Parts: sequence; structure tokens; C-alpha cells
Amino acid sequence: MATDWLAENDVLSEDQEALRDAVSDIAKKYDTQYWIDVDESGRYPQEWVDELTEAGWMTMLVPEEFGGGGASISDGALFLETLNRWGGEATAIHAQIYQMTTILRHGTDEQKKKWLPQIAEGLRLQSFGITEPDAGTDTTRIKTFAKREGDNYIVNGGKIFTSRFMQTDLMLLLVRTERYEDVQKKTDGITVLLVDTREAKENGQIQARPIKVMDGHHTNELTITDLVVPVENRIGEEGKGFRCILSGMNSERLLVASEYIGAGLWFIDKAVAYAKERHVFGRPIGQNQGVAFQLADMAAAVDAARLLVWRAAWMARQGLPLEKGEGSVSKLVAGETAVRVTEQAIQILGGNGYTREYPVERWHRDAKIFTIFEGTSEIQRLIVGRAVTGLDVR
Repeated sequence: MATDWLAENDVLSEDQEALRDAVSDIAKKYDTQYWIDVDESGRYPQEWVDELTEAGWMTMLVPEEFGGGGASISDGALFLETLNRWGGEATAIHAQIYQMTTILRHGTDEQKKKWLPQIAEGLRLQSFGITEPDAGTDTTRIKTFAKREGDNYIVNGGKIFTSRFMQTDLMLLLVRTERYEDVQKKTDGITVLLVDTREAKENGQIQARPIKVMDGHHTNELTITDLVVPVENRIGEEGKGFRCILSGMNSERLLVASEYIGAGLWFIDKAVAYAKERHVFGRPIGQNQGVAFQLADMAAAVDAARLLVWRAAWMARQGLPLEKGEGSVSKLVAGETAVRVTEQAIQILGGNGYTREYPVERWHRDAKIFTIFEGTSEIQRLIVGRAVTGLDVR
């Protein structure tokens, strides 16, 4: 088993050790075969999600005053890391952990009192409609438009790669309330709305088309037609929504980076076990430098990435600004490390690693998204480059 230096070096508090152990107890129930079945059927891991929800983990970051767990961001990172540490897929639920922070940071007191207790009780907020066919990295180019009519916005447009839309009750939706060509500063005129997707699905105002992807990620293309959203569901100021999404990016990125660490640790375990069990020329292949050195590289890379994630999580917990791109550094390094480690694990398993009879190929497909969603590796480099140089790197 990969070394858990967090515990060995007293990095974790007693409460965090208890958190890790409790989450591990749940995660271990869902073995390799469970995740193979989920992958092959293409279904959502509802049983796993239900158990995590019933245990209260899904709302751990909601403040206690609103009925949540009141946990810290480092607790959230440990939770997500632990899920993947035992072969789970934290991508299926991670948005429920952090998307409510948009309401927490930018919502009015009335909105917090209305929505956060409901989320703490199990109302699902798992989707954020941002990306459009012609607006990915350049978010300012979105065309989905919300026209105000009295106390409502009427929204028309479309989104793509909107994850977990069929598994959510609420969705944050990024729209334009002023068109791109009508604003001087292109980040202006963008607004965040909170949408009750239960109503929108029933009345056909939002229609979803599932997009088939290379792993078990559940994502959709949305067509939005005359969607009615009350003005009272606007989060933050009208036209200033771009600031709302930027303010939470660092914490979101370090949280998803923690998932990648868990995946890396899981891969190391699988590769080490195989290297000990597989015998060639009368000895375990792990005795060969060619294999042992790969395992050493894997362990070193994951440990280094883990330190970056935990540094960022510690800073966030202390209220320190992540102004040098620490969240982006975490995601960049952890994501690319996870992808590289999956490739090394498959190489160690050889032909068996290439088959679906062994679980590593599934995670290899899953891991590729780590360098794409929540901001591509290229965007993370851009952010870090700007922080390092102080220049407007493009």
C-alpha cells in the first residue's frame, strides 16, 4: 500500500484521521467489480452516492448554522482524496461539495437562508452550466441570454459538457444579460442564475442530450428554451457574474486536485501488488530495476503533487489568498501526474493492463479528464505564468 505520510507525520488532526477512516469504511464496500459494472453499464453510481449522502458527507462544507457539517476545505480535500484512494469516482459527486460556495460567497442573506438548509438536507446542487459550443476557455463568449421581464428572466440558448444535469435538482447557470458586442469590458454583462432543474425538466424548458465520453463521466448538451428564472434567484449583481465564478476557482481546483492524488495512490497500490505477484525468470518483476524504478518515480511524483495540494488547502484554511496561482499549480501538477501514473501502471501490468479484466484501464480512461475539466492544463499554465511574470501572458 502506498505510504500515507499524512498520518505518519501527524499532518492530520485526530478529527481528520477519524474522517479518513469513516470515509474509507464506506469506500471499501464498493469493490473493483462494482466500479467495473458501473463503467460497463454506463449508469450513475447511485448506491455509492446514496450511502455518502445518508452519512452526511455530501454537505460537509455547508456551514453548521445552515445545517451542514461546517468542515474546512482541507477536510473536503481529504474526503475526495479518500474516495478515489479506494477506487471510487469522486467526479460523480464533487460538485455537491463545492458548488454551494457560490451561494455562500455571493448570495444574499435571504438566499442563504432559503437554499443552504435545503442543500444540507439533501437537495442536490451538482451542475454548473458554463461551457458552450463556441465558448469554452473563453467564457466571455457565451451566448445564452437572459432577458429581464418584470420579476423574471427569460433565458434562451444552450450549453455543452454540463455534468450531472440528470442527477441534480438545482443548477447554477451562467448567462449574458448584456451581449458581448454591447459591453466594452468583455467580462461585464455576465450573470449567475440559480435554476430549479426539476421544474425545467418537467416543462421542457431545458432539454438534455447525454454526450457519450470515453469514461463513465455523465455530461450533457442542454437546449434552453424560454426558461423562466425568478430575479430573486440571481446570485450576485447583474452583469458581474464573471467575478462570482472566478472567486471560487482556486478552492475548486485544489479540491478536484485532491481527487487526482487519491487516484494516483490507488494506481501505485495496484502496480506494486502486481509487481510482487507476477513472476518472470523465477523472481517477482518488482525485483527488476526497470519496474522498481518506475514504481519509485510514481511514488515520488504523487507525493510531490500531494504536498502542493495540501499546501494550497492549508493556505485556504488559514484564509490566506491563493494569489500566486496555488490552486492552479495544484491542479496542473496533480492532474498531469495522475495521467502519467496511470500510463506507468498499465506498462507495469503489460498485456493484462490493457485488458478490461484488470481495473487499471478503466481508470486510465477516467484520468484523462483530469487535464481538461475545471480548466485545461494549458489554462493552468497561463494562470501560473501570469502570476510568475506579472505580465499579461496570452
